[in-house]
Parts: sequence; C-alpha cells; structure tokens
Amino acid sequence: MLTAVSPIDGRYASRTKELQAYFSEFALIKYRVFVEIEYFKALVNLPLPQLKDVGPDKLEGLDRIVEQFDLEQAKKIKAIEAITNHDVKAVEYYIKEKFEELGLEALKEFVHFGLTSQDINNTANPLMAKLALEDVFQPQLKEIITQLKLLAKEWREIPMLARTHGQPASPTRLGKEIEVFIERLQNQTALLPTIPFAAKFGGATGNFNAHHVAYSDIDWPAFADRFVEKQLGLSRSKFTTQIAHYDSEAALYQNFKRINNILIDLCRDLWTYISLDYFKQKVVKGEVGSSAMPHKVNPIDFENAEGNLGLANALFGYLADKLPVSRMQRDLTDSTVLRNVGVPFGHTLIALKSIKKGLGKLLLNEAKFRDDLEQNWMVVAEAIQNILRREGYPRPYEALKALTRGKPVPDQKDIHRFIDELEVDMAIKNELKEIRPDNYLGVRF
Repeated sequence: MLTAVSPIDGRYASRTKELQAYFSEFALIKYRVFVEIEYFKALVNLPLPQLKDVGPDKLEGLDRIVEQFDLEQAKKIKAIEAITNHDVKAVEYYIKEKFEELGLEALKEFVHFGLTSQDINNTANPLMAKLALEDVFQPQLKEIITQLKLLAKEWREIPMLARTHGQPASPTRLGKEIEVFIERLQNQTALLPTIPFAAKFGGATGNFNAHHVAYSDIDWPAFADRFVEKQLGLSRSKFTTQIAHYDSEAALYQNFKRINNILIDLCRDLWTYISLDYFKQKVVKGEVGSSAMPHKVNPIDFENAEGNLGLANALFGYLADKLPVSRMQRDLTDSTVLRNVGVPFGHTLIALKSIKKGLGKLLLNEAKFRDDLEQNWMVVAEAIQNILRREGYPRPYEALKALTRGKPVPDQKDIHRFIDELEVDMAIKNELKEIRPDNYLGVRF
C-alpha cells in the first residue's frame, strides 16, 4: 500500500499479513467481542440466577456472533465508538444490539456485568499474543533452526580459519560454528512456552467490588480463575489494580530481544563470511545488486534482517520497561502503548523471513576456506607450544612468539625449519610436522 505510514503495512505488507489476525485494530475488536461473549456464557454456566434459563440454542447464537464477525461488523463497532468515544463501551453496545436480535433483550444488561474495560483489554491482548506466538512465531523460529541444522550437518567437516578479535586464530569447523547459533536459539526458544500469558480480571480496581455487592454469596475470585484459566487458556493474576501489571508481557518481550540479538549476531557473522568470500550467493534472475555496479550480489537479506531486528528490539525494550509501570491504581499510558505491540513483532517477522531467504542463497566457496588456512600457518604455533610443554621443553611460548609475532607470516617451510631446529626427539619432530592448519581442529562434536 503506497500510502501506508509504516512499512509493515506498506512495503512489507506481504511479509506480515498473517499478523493482521492478531495485532490489527480489527483483531483487537474481534477478541474483545470474543471475551465479552465468553464471559456472558460463563455467567450463564455459573449459573447467575437471572440467566439460568438461557438455553443451548441461545448460546449457539452467541457463538455465531464471534464466528461470523468480519470487517463489516468491526466497522459497525467503530461507528458506535465515534459516538461513545470509548472503544470497549462500543463493543458492549454492539453486543447488546445482537442480544436484541437473538431475543435476549431482557438479559442484555448482563453484558459486561461488573467489569471495567481493562478486564476485556487485559484478556484480549494476551490472548492475541499467545495465539500469534503459537501460530506464527514458534513455527518461523523452528524453520530457521531446522535450516541451520541442515547447514551444520552439510558443513560439519569443513575446516575454517577462526578469527578472534578479527585476527587469525586456532582453526575450527564451519559446522560447529553454526551449531553455536543452533544451541543459543534452542535455549531461548525453549523459554517461550514457559512464560505465562497473564490476564487481569477483577473489576474496576481488582477487588470484584461490583460483583460482590450484587451477589455476595458467589466466590468471584474462584469464578474468575475458572473463566480466565479454563475458558480462555490464560493465567489469571490474583492481585491487581485496574490494569494488568504486565510483568509476563515484559518477560516475553525480553525473551524476544534475546532471540533477536542471537539472530543479529548470526546475520553479522554470515555477512562477514560473505565479505571474506567464504560464501557466494545464488543469483536470482531479474534481481539487481547495485544501481551502478552490475557485478554485485549484495548480502541484502542479512542486512535487512539486522535492521529490522534492531528496530524490533528498541521497541521491545521500551515496551518491557514501560508497561509494568503505572501510577497508583492506573493511568492511561499503557493504552496507547499496547496498540503498538504488533509493531516489533512485525519487524521481527520481516527479519525471520529475510534470514530464511538469505540462508537459502548461501553457496559454499570451499576453495577460499582452504586458501585462508594455507596462508595462515602461524595458527599451528599454539599446537606446537603445547606439545613442547608436554615434553618439558623450556619456554616454548616465548620460542613460538619469537617466530610468529610481528614477523612476516610464516609458511609451512618456516614452521618445519623451526621444528627441525628444536632440541627434541625425532619422534616429537615428526609428530609436530603432522600438524597442519586444516587438521588442527580440536574435538569433533
């Protein structure tokens, strides 16, 4: 959409369209309607005395309000909101109109009975986020981990010059370096299902004041527990003000920040490996790498992902810091902030799809790996000095330092000449000469 203010709904709309079912204004209105209907059904099943005669046919009619809810119905609620200037009250009035159509006019005042708007918002929002996590993000993250596992297996035996501080270091295997990211992602994604999706449900200031004064014989906290936990599948916070305390949401955002940071690290490493010519990239027919330099195939997928992940993390950080903080029993600052929860998730989804695309374009340039190792024979100095330590050779570190540090890069001949001059047994010299940059790889995991 060329007139969209945000690229999430403009340039990248095709990559984020599945989030419309969870984070759009339409989605929020629909889930508010869902919670209101489920709450009324729970009052019927309690049963509240005035609702004991509501039969199964009427309950089915209530379910159809949600099942048939579409954009046209949402527009009707927005039209009511234009008059009420209150979004949740507009939902209440809309449902009361539906009650009249169902012949439940006499019972419509039990819609939103005893509730404040936050009992609806603070159940609808975590429910939307929970479903988005289960339906969209966990599958996307699983796909990336699966891609990385396949690459790690394919590249398991590829020797690679490591670089610590950007300098040549003890060699490693490419597959193992990919496994580093797999383990990190698995550790963090495993935490996602452990974070409770907490909901507030307790009336205007969390004490069931209106409920209790009307029906003092009912255990309303127990009712709310059953409704929120069994009917909605959320975790009810027992002690709240008018609003949720958002600590669980903050934990979710912080978990996503850690996942995104791992992915940023992955993108930067792969970008660097591409710049070192360790990887070529598959050319996509019709694509242009540069407006001026026709030869270029830029690592745009990893760059795009890094940018979107960084933007997502800035917003996740703000959400995690701001939402748990509210003045006394509530202020309104959480309301406008909550409407932006879909934004960092949108940028994260764009990034996840870019990473998957980038991983699918990597072509191993094995010759470059071999060449880099061959040009950096000094990395076997660590191996030589530790065998010499084992043999009790005096000051081996200093001997290797004199050979390698600040000098022209030694090649195989230089290293073997050094070995020949050592005062050790021939068997040790032969052992040392067997060490090469491409076989000094440590343990095979």
